[in-house]
Amino acid sequence: MAEEDDFHTKDGTVDYQGNPANKKKTGTWKACPFIIGNEGCERLAYYGMSSNLVRYFKHRLNQHSSVATRNNQNWSGTCYITPLIGAFLADAYLGRYWTIALFSIIYVFGMTLLALSATLHGIRPRCYAEDNCNPTVTQSAVFFVALYTVALGTGGIKPCVSSYGADQFDDTDDTENKHKSSFFNWFYFSINIGALIASSVLVWVQDNVSWGWGFGIPAIAMAVAVAFFFSGTRLYRNQKPGGSPLTRLFQVLVASFSKFRVKVPADKSLLYETADAESNIRGSRKIEHTQDLSFFDKAAVETESDHIKGTANAWRLCTVTQVEELKAIFRLLPIWATGIIFAAVYSQMSNLFVLQGERMNTHVGNSSFKIPPASLSIFDTLSVIFWVPVYDRIIVPVTRKFTGHKNGLTQLQRMGIGLFISIFAMVVAAILELERLRIVKRHNYYELKEMPMTIFWQVPQYFLIGCAEVFTLIGELEFFYEQAPDAMRSFCSALQLTTIALGNYLSSLLVTIVTSITTRNGKLGWIPDNLNHGHVHYFFWLLAVLSVLNLGAFLLIAKWYTYKRPMGTLR
Repeated sequence: MAEEDDFHTKDGTVDYQGNPANKKKTGTWKACPFIIGNEGCERLAYYGMSSNLVRYFKHRLNQHSSVATRNNQNWSGTCYITPLIGAFLADAYLGRYWTIALFSIIYVFGMTLLALSATLHGIRPRCYAEDNCNPTVTQSAVFFVALYTVALGTGGIKPCVSSYGADQFDDTDDTENKHKSSFFNWFYFSINIGALIASSVLVWVQDNVSWGWGFGIPAIAMAVAVAFFFSGTRLYRNQKPGGSPLTRLFQVLVASFSKFRVKVPADKSLLYETADAESNIRGSRKIEHTQDLSFFDKAAVETESDHIKGTANAWRLCTVTQVEELKAIFRLLPIWATGIIFAAVYSQMSNLFVLQGERMNTHVGNSSFKIPPASLSIFDTLSVIFWVPVYDRIIVPVTRKFTGHKNGLTQLQRMGIGLFISIFAMVVAAILELERLRIVKRHNYYELKEMPMTIFWQVPQYFLIGCAEVFTLIGELEFFYEQAPDAMRSFCSALQLTTIALGNYLSSLLVTIVTSITTRNGKLGWIPDNLNHGHVHYFFWLLAVLSVLNLGAFLLIAKWYTYKRPMGTLR
């Protein structure tokens, strides 16, 4: 029996037939190529549609720069809020496999409708020239319905895929577990391979061939992503859904507040916990008690009124593991909040960086070939593709010798370095815009569509954001997975993704406030339609200052943070 146990995982995962997962036949790097391949194609589809979206709003839907930027950021934000829906369904009822499958179908439908809205006569905006389109209300409505259907589809997938890949490595097996950090690096690498193709080939297709093909190819890529995912079904390890995580969290809140007068015993072993080796939460190991946030320990203090006919009332008495689930979420929230400013900086690549690039010389050298402004994000992608193997193969082994940590740097240290680098991305963008406007003023280039300063001066700001991504965003992916309770990993992955949403919304809000204030008394403001008359560098300076303050807050929070300590195994 002991020998048979050695062949199976001990973190509660099962195979596609519902049997305990066999270590030799499922999971690890055998299964991961299908998940990584799926993510690469899905991201190609997403970025192929979203990288140039602000230009579609402006040039096809006939929107002003500030309106196009706001609509783009609101949609991008929604794409990172809808993961809460997918995460809830995955953790509570469907599991990650079926959640990915269901929302992939919605995703493909949305992408197909989007391609048709840019292709079919009648629902495609009528254009008389490049910047002279006259979309009807119906045509705009069809486009937005397709766009937000995609937002729902991607929302179901985003919080599940990275967690599903990490599920392929047994938490209780040291040999397998040490590969998990490497998985997150290569998972993010695949995202950027997809983004590389999207920001180069697909953006060029949209600008030089047609928007129909520009949206049609991403729809095909998404169909390929679905095929990739289903191909690996027999090799996957699946975590069982643990029931509604929100119910468990509210039970702890209700129980602790209903016992606010109850004193927590000094001996924490007296707190309520199941006698079994496993927790009473399906798919979750027990979590060791921690000293902080002790008010919630009241929920695990037994009193005479906690039992109904010999059974514990779940709204009056909770296990230590259940209490620690809530504590884990509360500890994550301050770290989560510091990701919002970073996401606002990150969102500029598909917004103000693109509009800044539109006013620069987009010719490649002395040739007639013009690079689409949105294609400059290829340098962000190349930066990530460069830094991921450098981090995984050089930085980790070198820092491991000095720190003794298995991953070289802790996840919080990694994230902090990325936040620091992001400050310089905004500083460089502001300096570039300041210099660009000086040239415009000196030579009276105000009405030139492209002033004679090469767009490739934008490369450093894109490269710095790519570097910051490798440290902060991959660090967040791993951190929110590792620190999440076992039965809430999709939820915590979705929580991490909402920082991107709120970063987009924050940027949109800042644009709205700045536009409202700076356009008073007939002034053009910081972000006019013709940026040669604007002051976009002020907006970049604003984000740089906010990033400095955010880094300071992060350092204080990271010093205070208490790591989760799981116990035991699962079968």
